[in-house]
Amino acid sequence: MIKPLNNNVVLKKDKIVKETASGIILSNKEEQTEYAKVIAVGPGSKDEKGNVVPIDLKVNDKVIYKNYSSTNVKIDNEEYLIVDASDILAKIE
Repeated sequence: MIKPLNNNVVLKKDKIVKETASGIILSNKEEQTEYAKVIAVGPGSKDEKGNVVPIDLKVNDKVIYKNYSSTNVKIDNEEYLIVDASDILAKIE
């Protein structure tokens, strides 16, 4: 498993599944989403005094992140994104 360092977060991109009323699944490989699920969270960044400021996310949170701000990695045939916590724009509740 990936354990992020510092202010990094590991995400797994949500797949877009479009289905017609009759049940036919449509696929569009070009369409990208910025929605993802949190897989792992780093400890956070340090402030001026050296205290760790934790990241306000937990595993399985759904988030929206900045487009083109991630590092893509593939481990055991699974694709993950590593992003800085500051590149996560919102948490979906």
